[in-house]
Amino acid sequence: MFKLTSLNLNGIRSATSKGLEAWATQVKPDCICVQEVKAQADDVKGRFEQLAGLRGYFHFAEKKGYSGVGLYSRFEPSDVIVGYGSSEFDAEGRYVELRFDTPSSKHSIISAYFPSGSSGEDRQLAKYRFLDEFFPHLHGLKATRDFILCGDVNIAHQEIDLKNWKGNRKNSGFLPEERAWMTRLLNEAGLVDVYRQLHPSTTDEAYTWWSNRGQAYAKNVGWRLDYHLATPGLASGARSAAIYKGEKFSDHAPLTI
Repeated sequence: MFKLTSLNLNGIRSATSKGLEAWATQVKPDCICVQEVKAQADDVKGRFEQLAGLRGYFHFAEKKGYSGVGLYSRFEPSDVIVGYGSSEFDAEGRYVELRFDTPSSKHSIISAYFPSGSSGEDRQLAKYRFLDEFFPHLHGLKATRDFILCGDVNIAHQEIDLKNWKGNRKNSGFLPEERAWMTRLLNEAGLVDVYRQLHPSTTDEAYTWWSNRGQAYAKNVGWRLDYHLATPGLASGARSAAIYKGEKFSDHAPLTI
């Protein structure tokens, strides 16, 4: 079976200092999609080009210490796509796609990091611009190839996807417009939320992110922000999902399917 992990690192240097590589070596994923690398090419060179025996491919943000995504793979891709063609958001390092094409099939794995709107109105508006751009990109990609997008989507789709849903109805990450975008992605674009396919009603055990404020992690006051979104053919092959909480590599937990 093919094993695929996604994790927001909240800094690659920080996460690896907390035991990420030892854990990944033990779990042996075939690919690891990482987000919020918070590093530049010079920081990665000679240190993080490989992780647990997997080779890394990256999309770095132009701004130092900000955003950035990566994809570590056991297999050599036929092509690497950095950025999705956005004049605004490609500078923020939010998209890397590995393509594995043969004469008879076209498959991609994507690591993506959606903007957060929690820091203020300007960033929330930027988040909406990203969603408006990204929907047609994914819809168009699905027409040409099968893919699995892994990443920190920064949206809790349903009420069962966060602990305090009533108190967060006016907060970024659970706004009606964001949730409607996710519904449209699943219904109109036809992508599959793979974790929910396997666990349609799980609540407290589904969370992948906890605020650093108060005792959110200790009390499991969490959100499900990390997803595997797949085209139906690939989604149908999913057999099991695991969210690892035995160690804390960042404010997110790894999701492996």
